[in-house]
Amino acid sequence: MPSRDGEGHGGTVSAAQDDVQEFAALLRRLKDRTDRSYGQLARRLNMNTSTLHRYCAGDAVPVDFAPVERFAALCEATSQERLELHRLWILAVAARQRSRSAASATADGSPSAADGSPVDAAEEPTGLVTADPTPAGAPPRAPWYRRRRLLVSAAVATALLATLGSLSALPDDDGPRASDSVQGSDPSRTTPTGTPRPKSTGSPSPSPTTPSPSDGASKKSSPKSTPSGGSSSKEAGRQQSPAGVPLTWSANSHVWQAGCGHDYVVARPPSQVPPPPPPQDAEAWAGSQSAVHGKQTMIEISVQGKTSTAVVLKALRVRVVGRSAPSGGTVYTMDQGCGGALTPRYFDVDLDKDRPIARPADGNDSGVTIPAMRLPYRVSAEDPEVLLVDARTESCDCSWYLELDWSSQGRTGTVRIDDHGRPFRTRGIKGLPMYVYDTSARSWVTYRP
Repeated sequence: MPSRDGEGHGGTVSAAQDDVQEFAALLRRLKDRTDRSYGQLARRLNMNTSTLHRYCAGDAVPVDFAPVERFAALCEATSQERLELHRLWILAVAARQRSRSAASATADGSPSAADGSPVDAAEEPTGLVTADPTPAGAPPRAPWYRRRRLLVSAAVATALLATLGSLSALPDDDGPRASDSVQGSDPSRTTPTGTPRPKSTGSPSPSPTTPSPSDGASKKSSPKSTPSGGSSSKEAGRQQSPAGVPLTWSANSHVWQAGCGHDYVVARPPSQVPPPPPPQDAEAWAGSQSAVHGKQTMIEISVQGKTSTAVVLKALRVRVVGRSAPSGGTVYTMDQGCGGALTPRYFDVDLDKDRPIARPADGNDSGVTIPAMRLPYRVSAEDPEVLLVDARTESCDCSWYLELDWSSQGRTGTVRIDDHGRPFRTRGIKGLPMYVYDTSARSWVTYRP
């Protein structure tokens, strides 16, 4: 019977891969139980996102158990799971050490480790257990793959010197540049206030921005270039401001109070209305019934920068584009209210006012106050933010949308946040018949709050 290590090089490879993959599989199971991404977990663990992803994919094994222990704590692992994780980590480290020994004993000068992974002499110092890149007993003459690496390096160095020589020969231009004076997004994409946008949520909508330079000024300030397309040496070393809106957003307007309570107004009798959906299917259910938010609309807005450059969210405004008295319809309440110990911080909007504004409001977590979000606020690709807007009305059938002002690297602009190119709609429910779904009778029954 062969041992766990196997017999020969192939058995060592198979055993090493099995031990490492078992360890990685447990890491993935713990990660999948959370609602956090690799980036969010990596920031809490003070490591690179790519490093954490390599651990969970089985491409690397940490040499220290401390980050694994912190990872287990973030994923709320049980004591039994932590013991199992420690056991599998020990086996995975030992497997990598066996692979390292097998690679050292390889006499044919193969450029791969015993576990089949390529050996890279420029591996970043992430504290990983990897195979020794120098095969034991190598002859004085470098192997073919090392000679090819030297030739490639020499070719790259020659091309780099030639490029630097070309750039240094170009004339300097100290005049103004177009990138120095650009503000806001492309003015050709500006849409008048109140016009529905054809774009869906999830990408920044074109919006009114601050004025951009005239065409003549842009031509005068454009950087000089050579026939080959290269810019001046100063321009090459300058970080240019990106064009367009530097952030992305998505909006979910079917958020229920405490995750379980909401009212919809539907112009159909109870016999034609299906049972209430789970919260995650609310948008599809409301769309199929042409339902309108009754008395309250809660919108969850996710905002994130496109790059690591900070984008400052300066202001959030409410624009009412339609206002009338509510009439007709039947109110269908998703339940009789469930309440909750957690109330997130949000922006409160009173649509009954002539000029409604978004006011920051505190949240509450079991009696502990959650401070309201105060604008301005910074976001980037690594630091997204979620804004919750709670809009209410008692006597209005209101159509409205939001405007979010931003600034970044000297540029300013505004994005319009709406419902897939249409305004949001919220209407009062006072005096309308109300129904709640009785699960035992499997039908809608009259509800008197």
